[in-house]
Amino acid sequence: MPDISQKEEISLKDLILTIQGWWKYLLSKWLIVVIMGLVGAGLGILYSVTQKPKYVGELTFVMEESKSNPLGSYAGLASQFGLDLGGAGGIGVFSGDNIMEFLRSRLMVEKTLLSGVTVNGKTESLADLYIATYNLRDQWKKDAGTASISFAYNKDRAEFSRVQDSILNILYTLIIKKNLTVTKPDKKLSFLSVNITSENEVFSKIFAERLVKEALDFYISTKTRRSKQNVDVLQAKADSIERLLNRKTYSAAAQQDLNQNPVRNMATVGAEVVSRDKMILQTVYGEVLKNLELSKLTMAQETPVIQIVDTPIYPLKRERFGKLKGIVSGGFLGGFLCAIFLIGISLYRNIMR
Repeated sequence: MPDISQKEEISLKDLILTIQGWWKYLLSKWLIVVIMGLVGAGLGILYSVTQKPKYVGELTFVMEESKSNPLGSYAGLASQFGLDLGGAGGIGVFSGDNIMEFLRSRLMVEKTLLSGVTVNGKTESLADLYIATYNLRDQWKKDAGTASISFAYNKDRAEFSRVQDSILNILYTLIIKKNLTVTKPDKKLSFLSVNITSENEVFSKIFAERLVKEALDFYISTKTRRSKQNVDVLQAKADSIERLLNRKTYSAAAQQDLNQNPVRNMATVGAEVVSRDKMILQTVYGEVLKNLELSKLTMAQETPVIQIVDTPIYPLKRERFGKLKGIVSGGFLGGFLCAIFLIGISLYRNIMR
């Protein structure tokens, strides 16, 4: 076995000489490299011409919590002394950057795809519009059951077939990978930007608007669900007590009308009982109304303030692979690949000698 220390090492001089040799070899084959570069440039132009333009629908919004965390002020004071109060920061599905992932979730994308849109007088779902835009049915011609599938915008999601579920999953994957981008332009601010890039201008605009609307509606309903339940319970109690109070008021008036002989004490018992019940109901009713108003105030404080800053407007921004870019990119790629191929052939011949 040869000693490892005796292995030949490539010096810097040898490496430079080798590179110079490759360069001279490529110069001797300059015509082939140029021809392949021109072929690549031609293919780049062809690609730029056949490539459909893409439309960018961008929507920017800002979201602020109306009710601050109760530990927030204490956490700020404690941080000055090097203390960290756990739980002072926002937690939950919609806190921090979680809202960005929620906008990309399958639930929100599917809800948006199944909403309706009117194009040229025809109302259809965004899912059908996306399928038609990218001619996906032509790709599914081999499967007759798949090619004829459509999605009614007003149909219950629970009634979808297994094939429809599968196609929706395919559409979701395509949109997440190729069309949808959710970013936070500035990490220090609460601005969020939703971008939809597609070959259909209507789809890009409507999908961006609907996606944000579905997510924010779900967000608000989830955020205020507990407070709303309290308000609904208190409102039902208030309505029930109000009806009882009205009946007691009429009963008290009737008892007073029936008391024809005020000298007899027994005649006033019924009126006194009704009056007492009425007073108790008035007290309970007042407390319920007070709690109801407090619950409504709490719900209003918990409702986040969401402001749409920029919405996509026609005409949308167009992105297209330009001819100049096609010439430069195609020419460089063609020449580079040709050079790599020629060097590979040269190395192979040297090894096989």
